[in-house]
Amino acid sequence: MKTKIIALLIPLFLFNACKPKNEIIITGEMQTWHKITIQIPGPDVSENSYPNPFLNYRLEAIFSLGDNSFTVPGYFAADGNAAESGAVSGNVWKIHFSPNKPGDWSYKIVFREGENIAVSHDSDAGKSLSFDGYSGRFTVSESDKVGKDFRSNGRIIYDGGHYLRFEGSGKAFLKGGADSPENFLGYRDFDGTSYGGNAKQRQGEDAPNQGLHAYSSHVHDWNDGDPVWREGRGKGMIGALNYLASKGMNSVYFLTLNILGDGDDVWPYTDRNERYRFDCSKLDQWEIVFSHMDELGLMLHVVLQETENELLLDAGYLDVQRKLYLRELVARFSHHLGITWNLGEEHGPIDWSPYGQTAEDTKKMAAYLKDINPYNSFIVVHSHSWDPPRNNYISQFIGDESINGLSLQEANPVNSFGQTIKWLKLSEESSQNWVVSIDEIGQHWKGALPDSFDPLHDTIREHVLWANLMAGGGGVEWYFGYRYPHADLNCEDWRSRDILWDQTRYALEFFNNYLPFDEMKNRNELVDKGFCFAKEGEIYALYVPEKEKAKLELRGVEGKFEIKWYNPRLGGELLDGSESVCEAGKMVHPGIPPSESDKDWICLLQKI
Repeated sequence: MKTKIIALLIPLFLFNACKPKNEIIITGEMQTWHKITIQIPGPDVSENSYPNPFLNYRLEAIFSLGDNSFTVPGYFAADGNAAESGAVSGNVWKIHFSPNKPGDWSYKIVFREGENIAVSHDSDAGKSLSFDGYSGRFTVSESDKVGKDFRSNGRIIYDGGHYLRFEGSGKAFLKGGADSPENFLGYRDFDGTSYGGNAKQRQGEDAPNQGLHAYSSHVHDWNDGDPVWREGRGKGMIGALNYLASKGMNSVYFLTLNILGDGDDVWPYTDRNERYRFDCSKLDQWEIVFSHMDELGLMLHVVLQETENELLLDAGYLDVQRKLYLRELVARFSHHLGITWNLGEEHGPIDWSPYGQTAEDTKKMAAYLKDINPYNSFIVVHSHSWDPPRNNYISQFIGDESINGLSLQEANPVNSFGQTIKWLKLSEESSQNWVVSIDEIGQHWKGALPDSFDPLHDTIREHVLWANLMAGGGGVEWYFGYRYPHADLNCEDWRSRDILWDQTRYALEFFNNYLPFDEMKNRNELVDKGFCFAKEGEIYALYVPEKEKAKLELRGVEGKFEIKWYNPRLGGELLDGSESVCEAGKMVHPGIPPSESDKDWICLLQKI
């Protein structure tokens, strides 16, 4: 397969290498879901030029194929190779596009200059630049990717249901992954990245922030042929992502702006005190990492702000700073196939963080993000960890057409099932179904402990992971509390939770391999203990807690059901228990699992 790709790309490279520097260049694998880049020669400027190249120029392209039309923003790219060169100036401008269908696509360029034009919706604003109005065509074929590479299934989209879905294959998507370190991008191998905080140790914290991440423990997980930049930088981060994907995880949570926050080491700007100019080489290096995540099948959970800095941009309003921040991220990264856009961590004012964004301003931010995003990407808001402040604030977003789900934080893991059910039902009662995921569990100092402290993970396996999935939730990302090694800010080694990743993978494998889960609903009223997830009359999955015996109400149902068992602690194949078949029409006792009947098991009953 690699030989084929090289054969396709060499002629394209030679063709573009011979083209004059004042012509448009199109690069990329011309296939569905792959990144195609239009490179445009424009004004020769720098990150610090006046007019501001990020704010006072608007580049975009309208891509069309039949009824499909996408208006995609572009950006100033310095010399076009800033990830390697570190350049801050040049005349290269880029637009990234990932087509959703094969065929002959047309495109038309919009390129204009004017005051604050980047965040203006006035199509006639400013003056026309070279290539404004230029049009062209290119031909796209079907993707040749297979496996977990997102390009094999297409873009992950929100389609109005309780699950995300791959646009290409139509498969429903459940996530499992890492919520920590939230300052994942606070990495020493990125240009222009430094620690801006005071490194004070929080009470009870295992260790204070010691500076930027290195991920040295994962350098050996980097493989020949994997991406690097600037003479071999990036191996620790790329290796860490390789490891996480090898454990079957498919999502990573990270902040893109944490100035004044817990980490204070991540921002897209040229300087910590800058709000209108962006670091071209740093963001190009982020793009290298994000592209590798697409290939690994890892969703980008992009968290746009945190509770401490909700008022950093425009005092919380939707004005020039906030619009420009959102536009630059969309222009550079929206083409990636797996993205959750999170409006803010622990979002909204609360007693210990009273300076928060209002719900109305958050709705305006979400609407703007949705409006400028060319694709049907998933937009959520992250909650505080307990009621009533969570309920009072988050309930204001129910039914908002721009917000598609809840990134739930829960202080008490045992409440995860009830909170998932609650918000799913509240959204159903509105005009907007939500996808509800558990993205942080408490207590804040504890979270998901390292394997060395909690090798069994019994509590969070039952009350968080399986609870969310059996409620009909969208999946789980694991937050690491701060009183234990490899904490929420200073984690350098994801192997610290190796067993937890395994248990998460086992749950995802069960749902993906054995259940039509997007056709099922929680039916706990049919069991007296544990959880029940069912497509009634056809298939029932029972989560049977420790030292309990399964019982399932099948009165009113006809037929025989095959009985199998699944081990949530070890995964693997479906197993036979003491009974192989049961007759419906009554309260069913499906027997006992194949071994360790004092442990938790999944009982699967499927109509024969």
